[in-house]
Amino acid sequence: MTKRHAVVVGAGIGGLTAAIALHRRGWHVTVCERAPEPPTTGAGIGLAPNALRALDAIGVDAAHAAGSAVPTTMGLRRSAGQWLTRTETAEMAARYGMPPIAVPRPALTAALAAALPPEALRYGAAVTAVDDAEGRPTIRTEAGPDLAADLVVAADGIHSPLRRAHFPAHPGLHYIGETAWRTIVDAPDLRIPAMSETWGRGERFGVTPLSDGRFYLYATAVVPAGARSADPRAELRRRFGSWHDPIPALLERVGRLDPADVLRNDLYDLAAPLPRLHHGRIAWLGDAAHAMAPNLGQGGCQAIEDAVVLAHLLPAGDSGDGPDSIPAALAAYTAARRDRTDAVRVRARRVGRLGALRNPLAVAARDLAVRATPARLALRGMDDLFNGFRLPG
Repeated sequence: MTKRHAVVVGAGIGGLTAAIALHRRGWHVTVCERAPEPPTTGAGIGLAPNALRALDAIGVDAAHAAGSAVPTTMGLRRSAGQWLTRTETAEMAARYGMPPIAVPRPALTAALAAALPPEALRYGAAVTAVDDAEGRPTIRTEAGPDLAADLVVAADGIHSPLRRAHFPAHPGLHYIGETAWRTIVDAPDLRIPAMSETWGRGERFGVTPLSDGRFYLYATAVVPAGARSADPRAELRRRFGSWHDPIPALLERVGRLDPADVLRNDLYDLAAPLPRLHHGRIAWLGDAAHAMAPNLGQGGCQAIEDAVVLAHLLPAGDSGDGPDSIPAALAAYTAARRDRTDAVRVRARRVGRLGALRNPLAVAARDLAVRATPARLALRGMDDLFNGFRLPG
């Protein structure tokens, strides 16, 4: 029996996870990625227990494959250094069955790609259009030739051309009012055991230990969209150089980097939920489906959940199910994922508004409220996220 064929548009974390999950369900998979080669540089990513549980469901051990770090504590601080809230990672592991981990994004991408047959990956193959008018999609790429598929997985990112093409009435993206800087630095001598985010007035700075003595750093600031500086390293020192230790020491390491190694992106989320996460035989996942602010660290995690649930609901690649089984599965996918992902999107936007406060009185009230909330109660508030992954029956 001929295997069903899925074309995945985009070789990011969500797209590669979907490709692995479908491959292990017996599908023939082709991944089309516009970039000419796999990424070798980039920032880090945190994988929360919900994402780790989803990866485990398809037999992927992210910690083993990509290397990982487990911080001893996680929490929020003020710019002068006082902790607003702090949780022991061991307590999180006891509550959720595993701790969150942090991995370098390029290492995770490489590990996921290595789980696929080499011929499944096509770099430098930008998809220009998907025609699904006749029921079996035709995928057109710049590199050619056209591909025929039983399913298209649109994992083509926050600016998803496929989303714009097939949902033309959707309002698209919404600028959340902040820009973000991201980079990785070598600093094993600093021995920083905690994963922390520090809140100031309209600015934030995050520090995440990685497994090899490096640190994933990120920062945000409330600025107009499109604003840029000649040297991002100097701007980070100007904004955060007077904040608590070890931020100044980390910024000194940032100063040694090539400016191109400091990524800067304005932050957007989806202005409104999509009416559904599928159209014909196309399914959207990750940022293409529900772009969200990074404030909960759930963008990549929800993409992983999407991918695993989608593959779980689809018929096996070599099954004899009838032609209506795929559209029915995609409708079930929308039903399983749309409400959860949109709730996370809205929640991430609300948390970002707290972090972006600039009025001194509002900032003081925010910090007081966070400090007054018991750490155990704050952790319980994450239950719906970290325990929320379920495979539909």
